[in-house]
Order: sequence, then C-alpha cells, then structure tokens
Amino acid sequence: MFKKIIYLALSTILAFGHHAGAQTKSIYSYTEAFAPTFYTSNGSVYRSASGKPGHEYWQNNANYSIKVELNEEESRITGKTTITYTNNSPDELGFIWLQLDQNLFNENSRGQATIPLEDSRYGSSDSEFKGGFSLSQVSFSDGAAAKYHISDTRMRIELPQPLKPKGDSISFNISFSFTIPEYGADRTGILHGKQGDIYAIAQWYPRVCVYDDILGWNTEPYTGPGEFYLEFGNYNVEITAPASHIVVAGGELLNPEEVWTSTQLDRYKKAFNSDRTVMIRSASEVADPNSRPNKKSLTWKYKLDRAHDFAWASSKAFIIDGAKINNPSGKTALALSAYPTESNGNNAWERSTEYTKASIEHYSKKWFEYPYPVAVNVASNVGGMEYPALSFCGYDAKAGNLWGVTDHEFGHNWFPMIVGSNERLHAWMDEGFNMFINAISTEEFNMGEYHKRFGNANSMTRAFAQTNLEPIMSSPQSMKERNMGILAYYKPAFGLRLLRDEIIGHERFDKAFRKYIEYWAYKHPTPDDFFRTIENETGENLSWFWRGWFKNNWAMDQSLNSVSYVDMDASKGALITIDNLQKLPMPVVVEATTETGKTIRKKLPVEIWQRNSSWTFKLNSTEKLIKVVIDPDNVYPDINPENNIWPRK
Repeated sequence: MFKKIIYLALSTILAFGHHAGAQTKSIYSYTEAFAPTFYTSNGSVYRSASGKPGHEYWQNNANYSIKVELNEEESRITGKTTITYTNNSPDELGFIWLQLDQNLFNENSRGQATIPLEDSRYGSSDSEFKGGFSLSQVSFSDGAAAKYHISDTRMRIELPQPLKPKGDSISFNISFSFTIPEYGADRTGILHGKQGDIYAIAQWYPRVCVYDDILGWNTEPYTGPGEFYLEFGNYNVEITAPASHIVVAGGELLNPEEVWTSTQLDRYKKAFNSDRTVMIRSASEVADPNSRPNKKSLTWKYKLDRAHDFAWASSKAFIIDGAKINNPSGKTALALSAYPTESNGNNAWERSTEYTKASIEHYSKKWFEYPYPVAVNVASNVGGMEYPALSFCGYDAKAGNLWGVTDHEFGHNWFPMIVGSNERLHAWMDEGFNMFINAISTEEFNMGEYHKRFGNANSMTRAFAQTNLEPIMSSPQSMKERNMGILAYYKPAFGLRLLRDEIIGHERFDKAFRKYIEYWAYKHPTPDDFFRTIENETGENLSWFWRGWFKNNWAMDQSLNSVSYVDMDASKGALITIDNLQKLPMPVVVEATTETGKTIRKKLPVEIWQRNSSWTFKLNSTEKLIKVVIDPDNVYPDINPENNIWPRK
C-alpha cells in the first residue's frame, strides 16, 4: 500500500514541530539502553536463536481451486472455492478459522464502526453501501454439510473429526457472492472510465487464517489498517467475464488461445521474448469491437503456485502491453500492464511495463530471485496495493509518481509475498522493509532518473521523535491513522538505512539481509527472527538499536559540551567532550576544521555510551580549531542539531 498513506505521512511531517526545547541535562541511562536481556524467549526447535527457522519448523498449507463469475450489470461476484487444508503442526485441530475480508464492508462490521469521521482510506466511500459475503453450500468433500459460525470478518468451520498432526488434510467447499464496493478501503474497487469500468478484485474469496507456533490461530479482525497474514499454497482459478473484457491476474494464463484474438495472441507471445515493451492491445483498438472475440462470455484460467493470495482485474477498457523479465538464473517472466486510454501518454502508463520490468529485475539481482511467472500492473482507483504477481496503482499517476508506486508495490513481492510476515500485527516488517529496498532501487533505475533525497535525516527527525508517537512495534490497529506513514514506512526504513550506511556497513548488512530473505522465503518470520538473523550474520549486538528505535520511541540528542587543547597547546591536540542527552545512543561522527581550512574527521563507536552519558576524546590535531561539528553529513536523527556545533551560535 502506498499512495494515500504516504501523502498522510508527508502531511504529518510538515505539521510536526520539533520534539522539545533545547536541554542540557541528560536523561540517558546506559543500563537501560544496553540492558543484556532484550529477547523475551529463547530459541526453540521451531525458531533457532540464530534467527533461522528451527530444525522442526512447520507451517500449514492451503490450496485453492476457485471458479468465479463477474456480473457487470450488478457489479457482483459469484463463485465457489474448494480449499484443501493440510495440518503440518504438532497439534490436533478440531476446527478451522477463515478470513472473510469483504465483511469489512458490511454496515455493521467492527471496521465500519471504527472508521474515523475525517478523511480515511478505509471502508467504502458510499455510506449507503451494503456489502459483505453471502455464503451458501458450505460442505466437505464427501458432500456432508459443514457447521460454521461467522463473527464479523472471521468464520469458524467445525471439523467432523479432528485433523491429526503432521500431515493430515481435509477439503471443503464454500459457495460465495458479494457486491463489489466502488472504493473498498483503497484495496479493491471500481474505476469508472470513458470506455468502460475497471474492476480491481481483491480479498474476494474466503481465505484460511494462519495457525502458527506464536499465537495458534491468528484471528485478528480485519478492520482496515492491518493488512494480511495468510498460508502459502497453490491456486487454480477460473474467471468468467463478459467476452468484451480482458481479465488479468497474478498467475500464469493457461488458455491464451481461448481468450485472445489471433492478433493479440501473436503479440502476447512476442512480449515473452522482448526486452522492449510490446503493444498487445493498443489505445486505438480499445473502441474497436473486433478487438475482442464475438462471444457473450469467456473463461480465463490461471494458475499460481507457492503463493498466499490471488488478485485479478477485468475491463473492456484495457490497453495491454508487455515485455520480458530477465532473472539472474536465466529464467524469464512476463511484465504486463493493463490501463485505460485516460492513463496513456504524457510520460504516464505507457511506461508502466518498463518500470515493472526494471523493478523486478533489480530486486531479483540484489536480494532474491522473483518466483512468479508474471508481474501485472493494473491502473485503477486503488492508489497502490500489492498482491502476489499483481499490483493495483493509481490510474492518474505519471512520471516519478508512477515509478514510485509501481516500484513500491512490486517490491512487496519480497515483503510480504515471499517473506510471509504477519502484516496484520507487524506492518513495519512489510512496508518499512519494502520502502528500504525501494530507495536503493530508485537510486539505480535509469541512472537515477527519479532519485531524490528527501532533505536530510534531520528533516525527518521532527516526525520521528514526537513524544506522542506510538512505537514502531505497535500493531496498525493500535496507532493513529495519521501516524501509519511514519511508523510503518518512513521510520523503519530509515532505521534500516542507518544500520546499512552508518552502523554496520553496506557489505555486511546486505549479506545479512539477503540471508534473512533466504532463511524465511515462503515462511512466517517474527520480529525476533529478523533481529536475531541480523545480529548473528553480522556479529553485532544490536539490542540497543532494536530497543530504542523499534520497541520504544526514544529520541537522540548528541551535544558538543566543550573543546579545549592538551596542556592548553593546540599543537598537542584537542580534547572534545560530547554528551548524550536523550535516551537513544548512536555512534558519533565529529568533524573539526582548523584555522588553515583543514578538516579532520573521527568516528566513535556506539560503545562509548555503554557506561557513560558524557565522553571526552582526543582529536589528533596540530592547529587551532575554528569549528567542530557533530554529524556533519546530517545522517543521524538528532532532535537538536543546534547543540552539535562549536562554537555555539
């Protein structure tokens, strides 16, 4: 999720003032900052103390076979899903919980009751809209009717007999239908265009909740802010829509010969082998009825393996183009873009496939190879939302904005699509990690075409250090909506950048980060698993950093206390005293300028604060100093840069 939440975050940054007035008395406690007990539990057979999955790590599996139909006249989805659920846990399971996310749009849902009156991205824009699932024919594979109970956005199915541990499975069927919300919490919806509506379809089928070794059944209600936590499995999906429509989905199209015209099929096949964008259905062809088969309806058949969700879009207004994605192993995938004529031209969606291809290729090379057969970018009224192999982005985005939202949403294929963390509780492991890799990708794309620094670190500190800001490690449901951009996106991404650039170094951090992805690909890591992996891979004890930046909302204020000379003789070197006034320790970088214009830099490790709140060190200089500065490059989140300079202004 990107566009609107980032706008709210930037508005918040501009609205915030400084953290507090200048202070001279330290509130720093080194025994608290460097307390040796950070982790609340030891490693286990399921999760190693090293950060890796344990030797008996397990997770359950859910495979989906879905047949669904889009009724354009009623804007309604009707379908049936067969779910095969496998219990790989060591526990016997007597029931199964499912998520019914469309029930958020029921007028009596918890989510509707908690949406604030002011501008919010959650819920439906139509206060009269009556949404939610209608379910029927809930049964097991032998035809026996299932007993079930629905509670808000959750559904509990009672099993006829308990699922045995370590491999027992069961299949059950659910028939469902719902009316598509026009604006569905900025994650699904209907865009009304000049040449037809665009249906962006997500959270559209009952989905099994995760059962894990942390909480058992994860049944946190879907109220809008928290995103998703789902089991991995395989998907076989058949989507029936009017023949005038083109249906795109996050999966491999199994029957292209049945749904494309012969001309489009030739172009579609060409795109698989072209590094340049190939037009499959042009703007001029959208209005031509001959650009679609002369039938009433068509069924599009898709397949996606080793994924934990599936999304799709349908419209008669789509321009379609595509190009080849090259992976490091030599395997290829297809970048595909679907957008209306309103989005075409003026450095807008005609570059979408170029952006998608570049983004996927960068992340594949830098971090972990892209596993899916396609990467589909869809222009819609959803500002930016990710699903495996498919993204919805704002139809009116262009230039740097379109690159940014495209790169962000496809970056989510690594977090949380490959590394399947719990977005419902830990948004920062999803959005923050992704925003961190987005910045590196943007620096590289097209020789930095859209790369811009957002001021310096101190310009963000005003927002990071607000005393009423919740900690990063808060669930999205328990933070103010206006704070989500800071806490889920900017602040965790900035923290990772601090680790990479200033505390650990690029080479060691990147290697450790790649290992984290490798260890937890297609699995379910927790925050501790990430913290432990980085520490074990780099050899650094970073509990002071996790504690201050992620677990607490601690601020940083380093201050230049005094500058003098050894034996009052400038030729013998300078004695510089620095204070740590706030609760967060950090390394210290000091730059001194001599009377002849020479600059001398010294970097001090964070360990100087392990048993001190004030530190004096010798700077090897032989001249008088005219200026001394802490953090000359403005890379640390210091809340009071005015006291970083000697002599004082």
